[in-house]
This record gives sequence, C-alpha cells and structure tokens, in this order.
Amino acid sequence: MIESPFLVKPGRQVKLSDYPTDDTGPFKDKSEAVEPTAKNLKRLDELQEVLYAEGKHALLIVFQAMDAGGKDGAIEHVFSGINPQGCMVTSFKAPSTLERSHDFLWRIHHACPPRGMIGIFNRSHYESILVERVRNLAPKDVWKKRYDHINAFEAMLGDEGTTIVKFFLHISHEEQKERLQARLNDPDKNWKFNPADLEERKFWDDYQDAFADLLERCSKQAAPWYVVPADRKWFRNWVVSDVLTRTLESLDMKFPRPMEGLDKIVIE
Repeated sequence: MIESPFLVKPGRQVKLSDYPTDDTGPFKDKSEAVEPTAKNLKRLDELQEVLYAEGKHALLIVFQAMDAGGKDGAIEHVFSGINPQGCMVTSFKAPSTLERSHDFLWRIHHACPPRGMIGIFNRSHYESILVERVRNLAPKDVWKKRYDHINAFEAMLGDEGTTIVKFFLHISHEEQKERLQARLNDPDKNWKFNPADLEERKFWDDYQDAFADLLERCSKQAAPWYVVPADRKWFRNWVVSDVLTRTLESLDMKFPRPMEGLDKIVIE
C-alpha cells in the first residue's frame, strides 16, 4: 500500500462529499504537471519490462467511476507507453447468461493477470455491489455479503503474488453533465453516448452512498482504494501514474540473472 493524500486508509470512515473532485495537488495548472506525468509514464514502461522479465509478480489495477468518469481516458493515457504484450485490459459489461449461471466472481477470476503481467479492469467485481444494490437487482442479504467475499478473494490473490491497486475516479455531478453533453454535441463522440446513462444519473446520490460504503469496507492493506480527483483529466493522469510507479518500485523487482558464458559468445 503506497501512501498518498488520496489513499483510503483501512478502517477510515468515508463520506465522498469530503473529497474534492477538482483538487490539483502540488500543481498550479496543467503545464506544471506535464513533465512529472511524462516522467512517470517513462518509468512505468521501464518497470513493466522488469515485471514481465522477472515473472514473479502480477499487477491488477481496478478502475471504477460514475458514467463519464474517465476510465477509458485514464487507461488510454497512463498506459500509452506500455508494451501490449505485457498488459491485458478487461471491460466488464452486464453479465452474460453463462456468467449469471456462476458465482459473481467466476468471470472476474478468469480475467485476473498471470505473473509477469499487468491486468486492468475497466469496471470490475464491484459492479455486483454497486448496480445490484442501487437498482435492486439483488436482495440486500445477497449483495451485503459480497464485501467480505471480495475482501477474501483479493486477499487470496495477494497471497498468490498479485499486487492490487484500485482507483475510484471521483467527478462532480456538474462535470458528469458537461461530459455527457459533450458526447451529444460532437458527432465523432455520439457513439459513446448511451441514453441509459441519463437513467443512471437519476440515482447519483444512491451511487455515491454505495461507493462510499465499498471504499470504506474494501480498502485493505493488500488491496487499497484511492479516491482520485478526476474533474481535471491531466491531474487524474498524474495521480494514477504516480501511485502505480511507486507501487511497482516498492516490489524491488530485478531482471533475471543472465545465463553463464554469454560473454564468450561470438555472433558471426
């Protein structure tokens, strides 16, 4: 677990209204964050190569947010320099008939990264608490047990070599409105607009309460949550890249030792 102003410390009570969505941390404006962010992205590329080569650790990154919260943009920007061979992205939509016939973690476990790989979840197992709670798709006695199920699942992954980092991209109600409107105004972005998002927007307060509960109950030492101020995309990118860079550095990874005798090989 990497210390950060945006870390949800285990055991801490969470009220999302206490977390500003427009924070810019140590930066006065976007221009000040350009170089530090670029430095982080370069370092991420270097660290991913060691992760892949060493093959001892896996990194699982979870992104959750309200609709238009910036999950796609964060993934596109922060991982722009990563070697695709060492990275896998999974976007979780509504479960299929087959997936619904299994337990709620069945499809999640199948998508977890093997050692040496970075796995990115665009939405995740937490949807089974959020959506099913807010939209009454599952009884309370069902979704309420899932906090403990998820904590046990993530603890098991950690014990088996997976480092887990979870980001909640926190945007304001007004920012969401502007982003949804921008999708309507730009013909090239119309494909991203889903009228169902407007229906979900009506449940904003309910989702805020549901997010607060899962952040409070599921931020653990081995699988911490970070609440990322995400109204400003450039700052979101810096926070995510900063936490990930320091997380990978904390693993103290090393390239495998080369085979003996390589210094005597002559390629003609």
